[in-house]
Amino acid sequence: MAKSLELVQGTLDMLILKAVSLGPLHGYGVLLRIQQISKQRLEIQQGSLYPALYRLEHQGLLAAEWGESENKRRARYYRLTPAGRRRLQSETAEWKRMADVMASILRATPEEV
Repeated sequence: MAKSLELVQGTLDMLILKAVSLGPLHGYGVLLRIQQISKQRLEIQQGSLYPALYRLEHQGLLAAEWGESENKRRARYYRLTPAGRRRLQSETAEWKRMADVMASILRATPEEV
Protein backbone atom coordinates (compact mmCIF):
# COMPACT_ATOMS: atom_id res chain seq x y z
CA MET A 1 0.00 0.00 0.00
CA ALA A 2 1.28 3.48 -0.87
CA LYS A 3 2.27 5.80 1.94
CA SER A 4 -0.09 8.72 2.66
CA LEU A 5 1.03 12.11 1.44
CA GLU A 6 1.94 14.81 3.94
CA LEU A 7 -0.55 17.65 4.01
CA VAL A 8 0.84 20.91 2.65
CA GLN A 9 0.78 23.53 5.39
CA GLY A 10 -2.25 25.77 5.19
CA THR A 11 -4.45 23.38 3.19
CA LEU A 12 -6.35 21.67 6.00
CA ASP A 13 -8.96 24.43 6.28
CA MET A 14 -9.62 24.30 2.53
CA LEU A 15 -9.98 20.51 2.63
CA ILE A 16 -12.43 20.71 5.54
CA LEU A 17 -14.49 23.36 3.76
CA LYS A 18 -14.57 21.20 0.62
CA ALA A 19 -15.59 18.07 2.55
CA VAL A 20 -18.41 19.90 4.33
CA SER A 21 -19.53 21.56 1.07
CA LEU A 22 -20.54 18.09 -0.13
CA GLY A 23 -23.01 17.74 2.74
CA PRO A 24 -23.24 18.21 6.53
CA LEU A 25 -20.86 15.98 8.49
CA HIS A 26 -19.86 15.27 12.05
CA GLY A 27 -16.19 15.71 12.92
CA TYR A 28 -15.07 12.15 12.32
CA GLY A 29 -17.16 12.12 9.13
CA VAL A 30 -15.10 15.07 7.85
CA LEU A 31 -11.96 13.05 8.39
CA LEU A 32 -13.44 10.06 6.55
CA ARG A 33 -14.76 12.22 3.69
CA ILE A 34 -11.31 13.74 3.10
CA GLN A 35 -9.79 10.26 3.03
CA GLN A 36 -12.53 9.12 0.63
CA ILE A 37 -12.24 11.99 -1.86
CA SER A 38 -8.44 11.80 -1.77
CA LYS A 39 -8.71 8.07 -2.57
CA GLN A 40 -6.97 7.29 0.74
CA ARG A 41 -3.90 9.36 -0.25
CA LEU A 42 -4.39 11.89 2.57
CA GLU A 43 -4.71 11.00 6.21
CA ILE A 44 -5.80 13.74 8.58
CA GLN A 45 -4.94 13.37 12.25
CA GLN A 46 -7.78 13.96 14.71
CA GLY A 47 -5.44 16.17 16.74
CA SER A 48 -5.28 18.55 13.77
CA LEU A 49 -8.88 18.18 12.60
CA TYR A 50 -10.84 19.20 15.68
CA PRO A 51 -8.97 22.44 16.41
CA ALA A 52 -9.42 23.37 12.73
CA LEU A 53 -13.16 22.66 12.90
CA TYR A 54 -13.53 24.87 15.99
CA ARG A 55 -11.44 27.62 14.36
CA LEU A 56 -13.53 27.56 11.17
CA GLU A 57 -16.72 27.68 13.23
CA HIS A 58 -15.39 30.60 15.27
CA GLN A 59 -14.54 32.42 12.00
CA GLY A 60 -18.14 31.96 10.82
CA LEU A 61 -17.16 29.67 7.94
CA LEU A 62 -18.90 26.62 9.44
CA ALA A 63 -22.07 26.34 11.48
CA ALA A 64 -22.57 23.44 13.88
CA GLU A 65 -25.48 21.79 15.62
CA TRP A 66 -25.87 18.70 17.73
CA GLY A 67 -27.34 15.57 16.18
CA GLU A 68 -27.13 11.81 16.36
CA SER A 69 -24.44 9.89 14.51
CA GLU A 70 -24.90 6.61 12.63
CA ASN A 71 -23.92 4.69 15.78
CA LYS A 72 -26.55 6.53 17.88
CA ARG A 73 -24.10 8.83 19.65
CA ARG A 74 -24.43 12.57 20.10
CA ALA A 75 -22.28 14.31 17.52
CA ARG A 76 -21.67 17.84 16.36
CA TYR A 77 -22.64 18.24 12.69
CA TYR A 78 -20.98 20.92 10.60
CA ARG A 79 -22.33 22.67 7.53
CA LEU A 80 -20.88 25.36 5.31
CA THR A 81 -22.09 28.93 5.82
CA PRO A 82 -22.36 31.42 2.94
CA ALA A 83 -19.07 32.95 4.13
CA GLY A 84 -17.54 29.47 4.13
CA ARG A 85 -18.72 28.89 0.55
CA ARG A 86 -17.13 32.18 -0.55
CA ARG A 87 -13.89 31.31 1.25
CA LEU A 88 -13.82 27.87 -0.38
CA GLN A 89 -14.29 29.43 -3.82
CA SER A 90 -11.50 31.97 -3.31
CA GLU A 91 -9.12 29.41 -1.76
CA THR A 92 -9.81 26.98 -4.62
CA ALA A 93 -9.07 29.65 -7.22
CA GLU A 94 -5.86 30.64 -5.40
CA TRP A 95 -4.78 27.00 -5.09
CA LYS A 96 -5.37 26.44 -8.83
CA ARG A 97 -3.29 29.52 -9.69
CA MET A 98 -0.46 28.34 -7.44
CA ALA A 99 -0.58 24.81 -8.87
CA ASP A 100 -0.40 26.25 -12.38
CA VAL A 101 2.65 28.37 -11.50
CA MET A 102 4.36 25.41 -9.81
CA ALA A 103 3.66 23.16 -12.80
CA SER A 104 5.17 25.68 -15.21
CA ILE A 105 8.24 26.07 -13.00
CA LEU A 106 8.72 22.30 -12.80
CA ARG A 107 8.41 21.99 -16.59
CA ALA A 108 11.20 24.54 -17.16
CA THR A 109 14.19 23.30 -19.16
CA PRO A 110 17.75 24.66 -19.32
CA GLU A 111 17.00 26.07 -22.79
CA GLU A 112 14.25 28.26 -21.38
CA VAL A 113 16.40 29.86 -18.70
